[in-house]
Amino acid sequence: MRTNIEIDQKLIDEILEKTNIKTKKEAVNLALKEFLRLIKLRELSEMAGKIDWSGDLDTMRTDENG
Repeated sequence: MRTNIEIDQKLIDEILEKTNIKTKKEAVNLALKEFLRLIKLRELSEMAGKIDWSGDLDTMRTDENG
């Protein structure tokens, strides 16, 4: 999808300088993917302790089908 947005040039320059990324498009796509990854990690961490799980880790570790 093509769109026009204003992006902080200093941020783009720093990303291009510190990575092997060659284009602004690649830099923006990477930034979006990384931001989404961080959001998902935060969601996972917020679930800690909220899910009931029953199982036997020792059995799972030794069971070939586990």
